[in-house]
Amino acid sequence: MIKLVSLIFSLLIFSSAANSNTLLIVGDSLSAGYKIPVEESWPVLLPEQLSAQNQKINVINASISSDTSGNGLARLPGLLTTHQPDYVLVELGANDGLRGFSPTIISKNLNAIIETIKAQNAKPILMQIRVPTNYGKRYGQAFADIYPRLSEQTDTPLMPFYLEQVITKPEWMQNDGLHPNVKAQSWIAEFIATELGKIIK
Repeated sequence: MIKLVSLIFSLLIFSSAANSNTLLIVGDSLSAGYKIPVEESWPVLLPEQLSAQNQKINVINASISSDTSGNGLARLPGLLTTHQPDYVLVELGANDGLRGFSPTIISKNLNAIIETIKAQNAKPILMQIRVPTNYGKRYGQAFADIYPRLSEQTDTPLMPFYLEQVITKPEWMQNDGLHPNVKAQSWIAEFIATELGKIIK
């Protein structure tokens, strides 16, 4: 009897896993829970929000603070081999922009990331990123334009930049003015879940 119960339980776990998609998040400090408890960061809160929207998705967060698009590209093959995701949310480019990297280089790296994901039979999702206004209108626009252009060229879904709505609420931001604090994380998780619901069917 115990063996039968154990077998049924194992089958239920396998069935649940088989019916779930796996989402890999590859990002920087905006996804890595910068200066907040990891368990309170939006990627950790995301599965519960997805479940509330009837989305059964396993979330793996492979984000590292300070990563550039080049860093993400270098790490990506190993991550894809290890985790075998169905979807990959790419949240990269902010550190490239803050360092004034050429939009051409950033675009090349992000394009390579997208193609690498597709080559592993996973589906990329690109998050729009913008740099602060003090970087100048010309550079800021050239940087922002990278994302919709790549989205169109590679037929990759483009997710809105959540920080644009968070940054308008000072009580949701850390003192550096660049990173959301703990108070913002549940809203971000809900926002991301809603946007993913438009993409993952």
